[in-house]
Amino acid sequence: MTPRRVDDESPDRLYTITGGRSRADESSIDVVSLIVSECDPTPGMQSEHARILLMCRSPTAVVEIASELNLPLSVVKILLCDLLDTGRVTARHPASAPAKAQLPDTEFLKQVLVGLQNL
Repeated sequence: MTPRRVDDESPDRLYTITGGRSRADESSIDVVSLIVSECDPTPGMQSEHARILLMCRSPTAVVEIASELNLPLSVVKILLCDLLDTGRVTARHPASAPAKAQLPDTEFLKQVLVGLQNL
């Protein structure tokens, strides 16, 4: 079985998968958010939802889910919002960048770089 290109995806199938929705709540899920399953799939569940739950037993980025499902990112975000709303998954946003005060001193980093170049 050869994977199909996303461009070849039937618009009718995508419409069915998303229940006719075209947008997800962008504030709750980012492309690099880590998704974690909170339960196992149940009988009768939409196949894409079940695959996401199985895939996300360990933290998985939204972009990885889209790639694995071979679906557009916008469709995957809609599916994830469904799962988030029902509490079947949680989204963990990547940690924000450390504050400037917590970063190492620039002069120290330069000394380390010179030391490594001298090796």
